[in-house]
Amino acid sequence: MSDTDPTAPRKTDRWLEPGPTNAQVIYFLYLACFVVGITAIVGVVMAYINRGKAGGMVETHYTFLIRTFWIGLAYALISAVLIVAAIGVVLMLAVAIWIIARCLIGLQALQRNEPIKNPTSWFLGT
Repeated sequence: MSDTDPTAPRKTDRWLEPGPTNAQVIYFLYLACFVVGITAIVGVVMAYINRGKAGGMVETHYTFLIRTFWIGLAYALISAVLIVAAIGVVLMLAVAIWIIARCLIGLQALQRNEPIKNPTSWFLGT
C-alpha cells in the first residue's frame, strides 16, 4: 500500500488557489498566448474565478489581468480590421508590445508584493 494520504492536497495544487502564485501563473499564460493562443482564455477564466477570493494587493492584479485581456482583445480586433488598410500590422505589433509590457509590469509588482497602482488603467497601470 501507499504511504501518502489521498486527502492531503498536492504541492502542485497551490497554483490553483487564489493568491500571488495563481496571479503569476495567469501572467505567464498571457505571455504564452503568443505561442499558443488559447492560454489567454484559460488565464482570464482563472482570473474571473479567483477574483474576490484573494483579498489584499492580489485583487488589484486580478483586476489588472482581466482588463489586460479585454482591452488587448479589443485592440487586437481593431488592428485586425485595419490590416486591410496596412496600418493594422503596425497596430498589431503595438498591441503585442502593450500586452507584454503590462504582463512584465504586473510580474515585477507581484515579485515585490506590491499592488498595481492603477489597475483600471487603459495604459500600463502605473
